[in-house]
Amino acid sequence: MAECEEQVEQVEQTEDEEDAAKLAYKPPAEKSIDEILNTDKEDESLKKYKEQLLGTDQKIFWEDDKRCVILRKMSILVDGRKDEEINLEDSSQLKNMKFVVKEGAKYRIMITFNVQREIVAGLKLINKISKGPFNDKEEYMVGSYGPKKEVYEFKSPEEEFPSGMLKRGDYKVKSSFTDDDKNDLLSWEWQFSIKKDWKD
Repeated sequence: MAECEEQVEQVEQTEDEEDAAKLAYKPPAEKSIDEILNTDKEDESLKKYKEQLLGTDQKIFWEDDKRCVILRKMSILVDGRKDEEINLEDSSQLKNMKFVVKEGAKYRIMITFNVQREIVAGLKLINKISKGPFNDKEEYMVGSYGPKKEVYEFKSPEEEFPSGMLKRGDYKVKSSFTDDDKNDLLSWEWQFSIKKDWKD
């Protein structure tokens, strides 16, 4: 992500991340698309394979946007229900968007985004959830992606909203989308209210 505009801030290291650091994980060194394409260029089959995946040129689709990762929307997917969406390009929707959900309903979170300029590595979606004294955190490894004008869609594994009288009520979520260098690519806040039924 060498040519991308410097991101806003780095995400605070949590205890879990500190534990992971103890395992001595080191992110791979950043390489531009040109560097990747020029490595092992004497191997014709490998060269054709990399060109098929990455193209042969630097990929800049939105010249005025210096970001490598451009987040478009977040969706809550529930079978048999209309998708609930937050437009991540609209700053007015980045705070206090609220959804009503049925307790025990199974759902998935989908993030829609674009990548340009460089390959991005180790993308991650982090959700910090709170309700009174209750706090929880979900982390989803989104992966690594090369530049492409078409949108990418990441869907989380299927989850289930909590059930029971004590679990009903309003929850606040602070979401962030980060990369391998722990840069905060975008943060937003939203809420969901767990009800006994969809119509409550």
